[in-house]
Amino acid sequence: MASFVRLLWGRGLGLRLRPRPRCAFRRPGSCPSRAAQSAASTSASLMDARIDFSPAGRSLFDEPLGISVSGLRPQQEVTLRASLQDEVGELFESLALYRADGSGQLDLSRSPALEGGSFSGLEPMGLLWALKPRTPFRRLVKRDVQRPFSLELEVLEGHGEGLAGGVLAKGSHERGFLRAGVRRIPVRDGRVRATLFLPPGDGPFPGIIDISGTGGGLQEYRACLLANYGFVTLALAYYAYEDLPRNMKEFHLEYFEEALNYMLKHPKVKGPGVGLLGHSKGGDLCISMASFLKGVTVTVTINSSVANIAVPLHYKDITIPPLGFNAERLKLDKSGVADILDALNNPLEGPDRQSFIPLEKAEGRFLFIVGQDDHNFKSEFFAVEASKRLQAHGKEKPEIICYPGAGHYIEPPYFPMCAASMHLLVGRPVIWGGEPRAHAAAQVDAWGQIQTFFRKHLDGKQGEENSKL
Repeated sequence: MASFVRLLWGRGLGLRLRPRPRCAFRRPGSCPSRAAQSAASTSASLMDARIDFSPAGRSLFDEPLGISVSGLRPQQEVTLRASLQDEVGELFESLALYRADGSGQLDLSRSPALEGGSFSGLEPMGLLWALKPRTPFRRLVKRDVQRPFSLELEVLEGHGEGLAGGVLAKGSHERGFLRAGVRRIPVRDGRVRATLFLPPGDGPFPGIIDISGTGGGLQEYRACLLANYGFVTLALAYYAYEDLPRNMKEFHLEYFEEALNYMLKHPKVKGPGVGLLGHSKGGDLCISMASFLKGVTVTVTINSSVANIAVPLHYKDITIPPLGFNAERLKLDKSGVADILDALNNPLEGPDRQSFIPLEKAEGRFLFIVGQDDHNFKSEFFAVEASKRLQAHGKEKPEIICYPGAGHYIEPPYFPMCAASMHLLVGRPVIWGGEPRAHAAAQVDAWGQIQTFFRKHLDGKQGEENSKL
């Protein structure tokens, strides 16, 4: 990670601060064939402009995508407009202003976007991470990982509102989630409701259980993308799915123990333990699993609490109450969007100390991914307090990676940042935080860091992730 400056903050806490980086582009390998290029491009009727994608036709959503335009006039000013529609019909759009080079070529890996669009500067993947919903308070979520998203791209003549010159070229590209050979298997084992993703090959492979936040249902896209890199992953539902409880009233850790035992016994999973990955509420559930259950080797959380959140958690004769919440500390802007950052109580004070998860009981290693502009949780505070508690009990210090400018929803690479959306528990839109460029860069880096951490502790492979930033 030579391209990064690492700073240790708070000696002994294991925290690393990421400087505010730029998304960089790693150009894919060989150029596509002439036939593939033709299939991925559409010539303009007014002139011989066309769009080329590399790789041509299809790529995985978390992979870089090369975009270039040829056949323009030297120094011609154009606007590139990208759009993507999700499964429920919501449209996400972005646009960027460019100027062709002296030979009429435009390569987004070398050509900076001009001021006035969704982003500016040299941002080869900007058209994807800068996508915004046409309807406010919508977040891009992949509901069916077996079907790719279709990215539509137009080249428009000129800059400005009118764009009177019209469309010069159109092109489309599929952004998929399942690599060839990865198997998707619905799991209905006892009470467990989940989806298992198996990499191709005989295995065994490192195993990971992926748990999402308070949205409910079964979200598969993160687990699916991880399976593309040689992990057996289980996307686990825990409420609002099939015959699971419809609402968040209380959780019983025995349900999550069933899922853990399912993975530990699976012949494709390389033992002796498995990894846990959780975002937001899913993160504190993972910490509880690591603290009370056997067979957890490594736990990675993304912007989570170290206290139990929202509803009571039961395990055998133990109950961990939820961290207190004071609605009077909500801050509303003029449009009614809430900032809930200060609404939760401090788990180090008074009766709320009972909500602090006893993670000192855990036997495995921890990695905390922190967005320093998270407006849902004080994620950095929680991670630091977790580190203090672990070390006070003689446990190995966790790794904490902080990303300046990153908000709450740190997703796999190139998902657009969700600045605000409906919060199920609050009952109104809330801001999640984040600055789009810094957030996008954090997603790229965190994705590599997570895989490296899992591989090191589950597969015994040493070495550090070479940052793409």
